[in-house]
Amino acid sequence: MSTALGKKIRELRLQKGFTLDKLAELSGSSKSYIWELENKAPPRPSAEKLSKIAAQLGVTLEYLIDEENGISQESAEDASFYRKYQQKSEAEKAKIRKLVDLWDDE
Repeated sequence: MSTALGKKIRELRLQKGFTLDKLAELSGSSKSYIWELENKAPPRPSAEKLSKIAAQLGVTLEYLIDEENGISQESAEDASFYRKYQQKSEAEKAKIRKLVDLWDDE
């Protein structure tokens, strides 16, 4: 029986069109580790690996480990996007802001 964590990982992986191999490659994990997360209840999954998996799935670590579904997928995706945005250079941020301004003009 899979856990809430496993269900979230599987659903997000499939939404992204990733195979187990692809997610493992992108997150620096093994295929068997991803499979175990999706299908078993590992006693202590690595926070570092879960964080990398979350980043590749476009959500936050907090969303993945939230057992009570207090964080929506949309909120987690927004938070993940904002974290990526914060790491961009000022020039890249300016380009992103211009794109958003263009959307507002429509």
